[in-house]
Amino acid sequence: MKKIIRQITLNAAQTAFENKELNTSEFSSFTIEEPKVASHGDLATNFAMVNAKAQKMAPRKIAEIIIRYIDATDSIIEKTEIAGPGFINFFIRPAAWYPVLENICQQDTEYGFSDIGNGQTVQVEFVSANPTGPLHVGHGRGAIVGDSVASILTACGYDVKREYYINDAGKQIQTLGISVFLRCRELDGQTIDFPEDGYQGDYISDIAKNLCKEKGDWIFNVGEEDAVAFCSKFAADKMIIEIRNVLNTLGIKFDNWYSEQALVDSGKIKSVIEQFKQSNIIYEKDDALWFKTKKFGDEKDRVVVRNNGRTTYFASDIAYHQDKLDRGFDRIIDVWGADHHGYIPRIKASIKASGRDENQFVVILTQLVNLLRKGIPVSMGKRSGQFITLKEVMDEVGRDAVRFIFLTRHYDSPLDFDLEIAKQKTNDNPVYYVQYVHARISSIIKKAADEKGITDITFNDDAVAMLKESEEIQLIKHLARYPETIIASAESMEPHRIAFYLMALAADFHAYYNKHRVLTEDTTLAAGRLYLVKAVQTVIRNGLTLLGVSAPDVM
Repeated sequence: MKKIIRQITLNAAQTAFENKELNTSEFSSFTIEEPKVASHGDLATNFAMVNAKAQKMAPRKIAEIIIRYIDATDSIIEKTEIAGPGFINFFIRPAAWYPVLENICQQDTEYGFSDIGNGQTVQVEFVSANPTGPLHVGHGRGAIVGDSVASILTACGYDVKREYYINDAGKQIQTLGISVFLRCRELDGQTIDFPEDGYQGDYISDIAKNLCKEKGDWIFNVGEEDAVAFCSKFAADKMIIEIRNVLNTLGIKFDNWYSEQALVDSGKIKSVIEQFKQSNIIYEKDDALWFKTKKFGDEKDRVVVRNNGRTTYFASDIAYHQDKLDRGFDRIIDVWGADHHGYIPRIKASIKASGRDENQFVVILTQLVNLLRKGIPVSMGKRSGQFITLKEVMDEVGRDAVRFIFLTRHYDSPLDFDLEIAKQKTNDNPVYYVQYVHARISSIIKKAADEKGITDITFNDDAVAMLKESEEIQLIKHLARYPETIIASAESMEPHRIAFYLMALAADFHAYYNKHRVLTEDTTLAAGRLYLVKAVQTVIRNGLTLLGVSAPDVM
């Protein structure tokens, strides 16, 4: 409808120019928006204000001219008004909204899809947690945001690949190996001195038990260095399997699992360092190698090789992001925890230093999740020893509640997740509130078939023309906003917009259903209302699917 009103406005302005009532046909960019106040109409434009200077005319005078030609050119507009300094408010005829329902029926699962991405290749890398422990709820938020962004971009015509970067090299993996090795010794009856920076929690002991069962005393018959190296790989492999399983339960699958160790073994890190050395972007100081990140926008230069000869995490990340761009992605999106905010400038600097466009690299930062039970913070988990695991939360409240509720706030804001609310089957639980609309409509459709013999819910001009109640028109207008909501969500990479949209649509449906019967004695009206609620159900299902949430027929 916004596109139609935009074209009507342009046509009217062009006609006014041809009739010499406007001074130029070079029209400035203008907006078509929904007024905040319903009494101001369905849509409004600022055309008159933004074109006042070029037309050398007062905005209200321009608006008066435009309205004269609009009134004479289009029948979908019931009336127009001038508001404020020159806004043009459009009141749309109810019948003009009816084609929205037919579009939804025809497009079905693809209603809301677009091709704005035009096949551009996008890689979304998310979660990428170190395989040193179970995933916690913070990882879960990043996982859900990343997966939803990928799905939304795909629906908008982008060619999207999901990737998990496995941090299976470096000090944290060695610490994991030491932690498991010491627990193996403890299981063998030996006295150990467990380091403060070792990984705690029952899961380390479980890994040690599995290792001892598989390898027996072998672990104590080799040198400690070899034993720790073996424990590191054994434990990391076990944790990666667990991480995969948890993510699968969350409904998340990756196109590629990229190993940091494989990056090291390939020689790409050394190669990238050498390339930057040759171009004088990496230099030596204090027996270490430094990257000139300050020259490319960071606050200071950064070490890439320490004075002991070991590369830093930054060195690996330089090579990894160069590799991403070498693979030909038009855009690379990383989903990180908010504590990594300071890391963005140095990665951008490394991309810029390589001669690439730093704007190809985008970071989404997710804030913390605060777990509550009846408003009271939840204590640490037994399994991890330090935090509640994502698996524990899903086991208690289910995947749908986790996925949907995690998206009910913008990812740059902290989220309070109350486990008790997430389990409730009441309107206080946002996922239940939305899913119940889908289930209720399924019940209505079943009742229509069983009691009224209505099995074919298709578009019928006479039936749809019966939809004249204000709540019915409001529902259709809300359904018409869905495609632009998807586009806005893709452009801003903000999946919470869809969650908000679905909750608002659910509210409109509940308000309508509580006031009007769908299956009336008037069969034509009943057919029209069935068609309307079927369209609502389709959009609810499509939106939930994009967020990785199920649309149940029965609750």
